[in-house]
Order: sequence, then C-alpha cells, then structure tokens
Amino acid sequence: MKSDLLHRFLRYISVETISDEDSNTQPSTACQLNLLMMLRDELLDMGIHAEIDEFGYVMATIPANCDTQVPAIGFIAHVDTSPDASGKDIKPNIVENYDGNDIVLNKEKQIVLSSEEFPELRQYVGQTIITTDGTTLLGADDKAGVAEIMELASYLVKNKGFKHGEVKLAFTPDEEIGRGVVKFDVRKFGATYAYTMDGGAVGELEYENFNAACADIVVQGKNIHPGYAKGKMINSQLVAMELNDMLPENQRPENTDGYQGFFHLTDFCGCVEQSTMKYIIRDHSKECFLKKQQLLLSVVDELNAKYGNVISLDIRQQYLNMREMVEPHMKIVEIAEKAIKMAGINPRVQPVRGGTDGANLSFMGLPCPNIFAGGHNFHGRFEYVPLESMEKAVEVMKNILFLFLEYEK
Repeated sequence: MKSDLLHRFLRYISVETISDEDSNTQPSTACQLNLLMMLRDELLDMGIHAEIDEFGYVMATIPANCDTQVPAIGFIAHVDTSPDASGKDIKPNIVENYDGNDIVLNKEKQIVLSSEEFPELRQYVGQTIITTDGTTLLGADDKAGVAEIMELASYLVKNKGFKHGEVKLAFTPDEEIGRGVVKFDVRKFGATYAYTMDGGAVGELEYENFNAACADIVVQGKNIHPGYAKGKMINSQLVAMELNDMLPENQRPENTDGYQGFFHLTDFCGCVEQSTMKYIIRDHSKECFLKKQQLLLSVVDELNAKYGNVISLDIRQQYLNMREMVEPHMKIVEIAEKAIKMAGINPRVQPVRGGTDGANLSFMGLPCPNIFAGGHNFHGRFEYVPLESMEKAVEVMKNILFLFLEYEK
C-alpha cells in the first residue's frame, strides 16, 4: 500500500487547485476541476459508480457486500489548497528513514525545516517524510485525505472478502475559503453518517470546532494637504490602527490555544483617504462568539461617535460549532475512537481550532466528525506529511467500516 499511496499523493499535489475567496463561481477556480475530474475518472476506472455535478462535487458509491443492515458511511475530503501560499509547481522532497535532525528543504535559498522549531518532527524518526522545496505549500491539506480515500476505494474493490456496508465517497472544492459544501446535496450523497479526512497529526479526532464569522471594515478618511491639515485631516490608517488596538491583545491567534477564541486581522490595505480591514472572528463557545461580535460593533460605534461615522462594518456568519449536532449521535465518535485504537494509535480527541466541511454538513443533517489526514504546518512552505500517518488513516477508515458492521450485528 505504501508505494501506491505515495504515488497517488504525489500525482494529486502536482495539480494546482488553489481556491479564490474573491471569485463568485463554484468552484471558485477552474483549476480545481482538473483534479476533481481526474478523481471521478479514476473511480470509474476502478469500476465504482462516480459522477461530478455542476458545482464540482464528486460523489461515488461502493455497494454493500454484507447481509447485515448497516448505515451508509461516507468519507469526504477537499481538493483545494489555501490561498495563503502558492500551490503551483510543487516540488516534493521525500525523506526516507528520517533521522530526527533538520531537513534542508532548499539548499540554494537556505530554507530549513527545523526540528527545534517544529519538535513534533522527532516523533517520526525512521519514517518517510514528504516536504516541499520550501517555496510552496505541500497540499497535504487535504490531498493527503484525498489520496487516503482513493486508496480505501482501491482496497475495497480489490478485496471482496472485506465485508462492509454501503460506502459513500465525496470530494469537494473551496473548503479553504469556507464555501466547501454550500451547495452539497446531502440527500443525493446518501450517507447516514460521514467523516471528513481533513485533520492534522496522526491520532487526531475532532467533533467540535469554532463558531466562525468574518468582518469587512472600511474606514473613510479625509485627506487634506498636510501643511493645512490641522483640525481637518482624518487619516484612515490611524483610525484603523486605533480600532485594532481597542480589541483585546490577548485574544489574537498568537496568544490563544485550546478553547480560546480570537480576533484575527487577515488583511489591511490603506492610505490617508481610505483603508480596508478584514477580520475573522472565532470561538468555540457560542456565548463568547456573540460577545466578540458585539465588542467589535461597540468599538466601531465608539470610533464613529469620535470621528463622525467614518467606519462601515459588515459581519458575515460562516459556520457554527458542530458539537451540538454530533453529540446526539456520539456512537460515530466512539466508533472512530475505537478504530484509531485498533490501528495501534493513541486517539487525541480535541477541538478543531479552525473549521471543517463537517461543521456545515452536520448542520445540514449529516453528522460528520473529522479524522486526521496526517499532515503538519498547513498553509505554508513548512508543510509536511509522514507517509506512515497516511497509511494509518487508511487503516482507520477500514476499521470504521468493520466496527459499524460489528455494531449492527
């Protein structure tokens, strides 16, 4: 399996699939369709019924081969990569039998994956580590999950003796920009329960995530010749900076972890006349999430009173914490946890400090926890994934299918 899984992964990361939050199309970029259609064709070549719809969703079904009535189980991964770093012309670096030391990604540019800066690397001594050349992201988020699901599909087709219920597979675009399942047809997909294969390090299992909103802010200044500006000029950049300083410093991403939420200034662009800012607002607690939004509104109101209605604010809701939708179906979390243990891994049940397609799917009627895909350092040039972690993810999916069969007997 190792060589097949590696081959799949390298093939998928060679296809550029960056998503674009400024696009109004679905998918947001045409390049994503190249991989989505490739996946459909590969599934068809395996003899699996698969199709792609007008929105780019690939859905496939592997029929049950057992007599027991078992819920249809889905596995889902997204094909797009984050706009935060280039995902074009990825040059993978395969480090076999990793020795625990620094990994030189790019000798010419002196880019090093440091085992001191990223000490979790050392837990993979002796394994095969896949990195980039330090100039792009890798795309393990979530092409590791894509490769793992495709490897599962291949295994089920080739091993008829492995008994299972109906298996549903799906690949989605635009997860990285929060629109991954906006038009996903849950009823058509047909799964009773599903799992996104989109988590991080080996052993991770998540069924709660942030509540999420984004805020677009425009500050309208008043540009006057600086020699005659006294009492007249309003420098929009300074007002924007004042706004940011009024938000609590201890609620920034770099100062939070665990269940702590944050305000994250993602974009700032401006001049004296006008400045624009973008924030994302996150919290696991719905109460704290709403308080954060109210705080931002009150800060804007205070500055508008001070400067004369110079700030406009638009807050948009993105997704909610899936915990409330998964908890009534906790057997799917318990089965996943047991499946991870069966693979010889210590499960790490923890909240997602981010979002997942599973959050929106859970609120659409498809309870959908998140399972590790194996990668680290997503969205940047230091991203890497151990091949053995990907193998374990495939094993966990097989264990889940086995356990659902046992659960229903």
